[in-house]
Amino acid sequence: MTREELIKRIKETAYLEGDFVLRSGKRSKYYLDKYLFETCPDILKALGSEFAKHITDDVTLIAGAELGGVALAAATAMESGKNWVIIRNSKKGYGTGKMVEGVLKAGDVVLLVEDIATTGGQVVEAAKIITDAGATVKKIVCVIDRKQGAEENITEAGYTFESILTKDDLGIKDTN
Repeated sequence: MTREELIKRIKETAYLEGDFVLRSGKRSKYYLDKYLFETCPDILKALGSEFAKHITDDVTLIAGAELGGVALAAATAMESGKNWVIIRNSKKGYGTGKMVEGVLKAGDVVLLVEDIATTGGQVVEAAKIITDAGATVKKIVCVIDRKQGAEENITEAGYTFESILTKDDLGIKDTN
């Protein structure tokens, strides 16, 4: 799928207009429903391929935060052949009670994939869990940057940030 086809497919599949409250607490006149594009095999496959382009020789592992990053990390792992892990939002109250599902080892170099970045709060929390485990976050890459502070906040937290697309690529002019 070309970049232009990917942009078209995401916008026609997941772009909604209305009055929405985002995870960040901000209000928006538009919403990009990640689950609408992440559940389409053609888009998910294309995104796995796009994320895999960000894997450098030193990257040993892919990570995605629950819930939106899980399918993206799996698609990237299938494209690249690298193992992957899920970073939980909170500990389970049963079973192993781990914050990381899968095998994350001290010394791993991780590509952390994210769906939609608004302020970057959730992905920074996930990155801290990875670094607290003794691994290194090589880069955080999201599908869409809403251009509402994520890049600045993620960079300020000490991580490298890139996006596959931005709201501008999707032709979204509304800044809120």
